[in-house]
Amino acid sequence: MSKILHRTLNSTLPVLSSGRGVWVTDNKGNSYLDASAGGVAVTCLGHGNDRVIAAIARQLNEVSYFHTSFFTSDVAEELAASLVAEAPGDLSQVVFSCGGSEAVEAALKLARQYWVEKGEPGRTEVISRHQSYHGGTLGTLAVGGNIPRRETYSPLLFSAHFITPCYQYRLAEDGETEEEYGIRAAAELEGKILELGPERVAMFICEPVVGATLGCVPAAKGYLKEVRRICDAYGVVLIFDEVMCGAGRTGTYFSCEYDGVFPDIMAIAKGLGGGFQAIGATLVSEKIADAIQSGTGLLKHGFTYMGHNASCAAALEVLRIIHQDDLLSNVRARGHQLRSELERNFADHPHVGDIRGRGLFVGLELVTDRKTKKCFSPTLKVNGSLKKRAFANGLLIYPNGGTVDGSQGDHVVFSPAYTVSEEEISQIVKRFSRSLDQVFHYI
Repeated sequence: MSKILHRTLNSTLPVLSSGRGVWVTDNKGNSYLDASAGGVAVTCLGHGNDRVIAAIARQLNEVSYFHTSFFTSDVAEELAASLVAEAPGDLSQVVFSCGGSEAVEAALKLARQYWVEKGEPGRTEVISRHQSYHGGTLGTLAVGGNIPRRETYSPLLFSAHFITPCYQYRLAEDGETEEEYGIRAAAELEGKILELGPERVAMFICEPVVGATLGCVPAAKGYLKEVRRICDAYGVVLIFDEVMCGAGRTGTYFSCEYDGVFPDIMAIAKGLGGGFQAIGATLVSEKIADAIQSGTGLLKHGFTYMGHNASCAAALEVLRIIHQDDLLSNVRARGHQLRSELERNFADHPHVGDIRGRGLFVGLELVTDRKTKKCFSPTLKVNGSLKKRAFANGLLIYPNGGTVDGSQGDHVVFSPAYTVSEEEISQIVKRFSRSLDQVFHYI
């Protein structure tokens, strides 16, 4: 019996033995096509990249770790400079961490410290969106709108305020254009700010492309621009959570580049280290950094392993490979292929309601009827059955439930590595189609 308290305690997990590219093998010799980049959009270069492994080894042979209150390191400084050079807008400083939850936690604390340094400690209110997910710490759960992940810990969470997500497929009105819907959806933010009192609102946090909870839903055209205008009008700090959708996943290194809208603070992780090391990063704008610099001059936040040398070495090499191998072009090309093949295969499928996403971050929403968009009963556990059936067919995907309101709705996320080939994309669609048919045969 395993001595690990696994997330699933009523079944035995298979043991992963090896991986190369978008293929992994368990210890019984079963091979799987990884359409999920390590399960949750992490292994952006695939498994077993020799260049990254060598970069980590070189760094460990020099020095592995020393706390950042004593020393900085060349590799951390180079990675920060590379990210800032890559970053849009005036994002000019970086805080490192060990993953996405920590990166978002740092973002929340930086936004709070900004207002304290500015002499406005009364700005304490945080606005987020329903059906969002920002991490598993108590702070990030507090600002997350994923009800199932919050409910056990709700008595321990601070109070945040939530508005409706930008979810065109279900929330746009008949005859409404995408941009009209985007502007209307953003207006709810302004209403919430006015309701709470602008002088009390500290920050608004959102995912430019909503990942795990909604299933790869991009912001509608015009939505983020209107959000930026509203935040500027009331002095609210705008935070983008690009932990899942950033670091190249959507075809530009930062997802918000597509919309031409840039935040005051941004969190990235997952594809940043490509799964080779645990790392996250929080990028801050000049106004945030300047307020801290000209105020106390102290970052009142920290984790033990922030800026870990080996993690920074891995992330720096991942970033180099993405650019040197022009992988963002492949993300765009293979993402277009994935969308096209899914749309062609499921154009008339009675239970495929919507196919959406950007780059190699594609979601598919399942319904009982395409016209009514009615959800399957949660008791059927469609998403869980689909995961098991795909697994049996040698395909690793990321299905989830509660798409619509935390309880109702099923979707699937496809997020293969940026190195995935044309043939492998076709194989993903074929194996998924077979799995979907098998699931609905018994429903």
